[in-house]
Amino acid sequence: MTFCFPFRLACLALTTSMSFPAQAPIQVSYQHATPAQLAIIAKDNARHFGDDPEIAGHPAADLTPAINPAATERAMRLVADWELARSEPYFDRTWAWGVFYSGLIAASDELNEPKYRADMEKMGQKFDWDLRADSPTAGDQGIAQTYAEIYLRKKNPDFIQPTRDDLDDALDTPYVAKEPTHSIPWWWCEALFMAPPAWARLYASTGDHKYITYLDQEWAKTSALLYDRQEHLYFRDATYLNKTEANGKKLFWSRANGMVMAGIVRTLQFLPPDDPAKQVYLAELRDMATRIAQLQGADGLWRAGLLDQDHYDLPEISGSALFTYALAWGINEGILDSRTYRPVVERAWHGMLQRIYADGRLGCIQQTGAEPAPFRPTASYNYGVGAFLLAGSEVHRIARLEASGATHRRH
Repeated sequence: MTFCFPFRLACLALTTSMSFPAQAPIQVSYQHATPAQLAIIAKDNARHFGDDPEIAGHPAADLTPAINPAATERAMRLVADWELARSEPYFDRTWAWGVFYSGLIAASDELNEPKYRADMEKMGQKFDWDLRADSPTAGDQGIAQTYAEIYLRKKNPDFIQPTRDDLDDALDTPYVAKEPTHSIPWWWCEALFMAPPAWARLYASTGDHKYITYLDQEWAKTSALLYDRQEHLYFRDATYLNKTEANGKKLFWSRANGMVMAGIVRTLQFLPPDDPAKQVYLAELRDMATRIAQLQGADGLWRAGLLDQDHYDLPEISGSALFTYALAWGINEGILDSRTYRPVVERAWHGMLQRIYADGRLGCIQQTGAEPAPFRPTASYNYGVGAFLLAGSEVHRIARLEASGATHRRH
């Protein structure tokens, strides 16, 4: 396969008295990063979410984009093992780590690799199976997905009781908005990846339907506020309802929308089959899948801004991986048509492999934030790796099911 790390520079027109044709707008690229954007990168690096060296070595030359179990597993292990080796001393309980942990659990289960689950159990023990705060926001609740999945396998009540205590308190405590635009608990759309799958897993762990009731009512509020039913995409939060891209189109951030699609998937995995909101989630997943497939780039990936992709010089891996995860899961579950979406998944998987370096670094991951922003091709952060492992787990499942002759499930 051919690897390249394109980094196109927009040219600035010279100011003269002569008249020149109109120039294309400056692309969003690292060369044009503002001091505020660079400060976020520095902060994320200092928090050990990852880093973005100027040079990161050669691209991996021995990976194949073929969707078969062996090839997919090789890519997943290369990336997972590299990330684990460098990040384990800094494990924490923020949302960013929660995405990585979810990816490791998915990889462990699909690849039948007990080491990754054992690493996650050690992580839970390190934090006494507790959330980051006694009154946890959605961002604090993300790690509970991993606690619950370990509990569901081992049935040790110590693994889930602190989460249950904290979420029961959340049910009993009226929500108080700290900002005018934070009128609901899940006021930003990435919260739909962080919190609802945790509540669904707590239901699966306890059998108590109150967790599903809360999940459904709060998701409905977020969807009503942020879901654009014409574009079938989510605004990041209420402050973005009227913001636009350089081309005048609405601003929809790829990672935020990837987290919503992945959040739907991870909620459906543990939702009661007779839940009345299930059809709402399935409809959103199908409608978003249709739109995301239309927006896929020629390289198989998506840029940070979905409706002005020519304005961004690099693809963004965390959003691309989350889209791939949701689409591949939908294929595996018989929710999305394989003939329509398997080629989309194939192109995306191929594109992501081109961003893996020889040592296992996964590049082109945007730093944290609330909107599209520039980054280096080498930028690698834990949540992007977790997203890649989630995607890999479902791409591997496609290959495994096809190799075994199994048919996809139907919802």
